[in-house]
Amino acid sequence: MFNVRLREKRMEAGLTQQKISDLIGVALRTYQCYEGGTRSPSYDLLVKIADILNVSTDYLLCRDNFIKAHEECVDEP
Repeated sequence: MFNVRLREKRMEAGLTQQKISDLIGVALRTYQCYEGGTRSPSYDLLVKIADILNVSTDYLLCRDNFIKAHEECVDEP
């Protein structure tokens, strides 16, 4: 599902695969593997991608529904 959301948000932002791969500093083929679902970006790259696409990492990782369902902060004692 990460790869589907990644592609959708990239297209909504009007970015080509080449442009976003340049922005995050990876080869085009590497980025294409992210969208194809055969590779996953590192944490640092995930954060860069989320910033470029103006979404949260939770959204890209499909955790937004999980967080809404629990409506509580798991970091609090």
